[in-house]
Amino acid sequence: MNARTRIKICGITRTDDLQIAVKAGADALGFVFYPPSPRFVDVATAAELVAHMPPFVSRVGLFVNAEAAVVREILAAVPLELLQFHGDEDAAYCGQFGKPYLKAARMRPGFDLLEYARSFPSAQAILLDAYVEGYGGAGQTFDWRLIPAGLPQPLVLSGGLNAGNVLEAIVNLRPWAVDVSSGVELAKGIKDAGKIAAFVAAVRTADSRTDWRADV
Repeated sequence: MNARTRIKICGITRTDDLQIAVKAGADALGFVFYPPSPRFVDVATAAELVAHMPPFVSRVGLFVNAEAAVVREILAAVPLELLQFHGDEDAAYCGQFGKPYLKAARMRPGFDLLEYARSFPSAQAILLDAYVEGYGGAGQTFDWRLIPAGLPQPLVLSGGLNAGNVLEAIVNLRPWAVDVSSGVELAKGIKDAGKIAAFVAAVRTADSRTDWRADV
């Protein structure tokens, strides 16, 4: 029996979008606590949003080079289950909050992903995104051939994913999870129900075509 690829939908800013994502089958929802992002949510908005989430859907907070005190303030108000760090944070910083975390890697030629992953031994997974100026992949894909074999942590694939390319990505790369934001949007921070449904359907189709996790 195949295990399924986990799906995270990031950049949730509205209750309607949250409910659409949950009903479509998302395993995790991401809330962006990076003020320059067009998908940024403040503490009060995030707390209201997560109050609408059912059990067994993970609440993920995304941070970029935030002061530790800011992260703790948000954790005190918003019951996040997983932290996602996209900046220049080191392992000591990421591990200080008593929560499991993902560490994002910005992929480009010459980047040593194996060495990078080894520098975050406590990370639950490494999230791969495209390298662009600033932080976040800006909806761009990267060359998947840059991903080496033997990554010590589970792989979460991000970076320009959408319903048109996620099937190929899963079949070829076999990530533990996929993470999508702009690929299921009408506009920045505004999700599209049809795109979410198509994305989830493509992931499930990919899972049905391979038995690569039959022994998990």
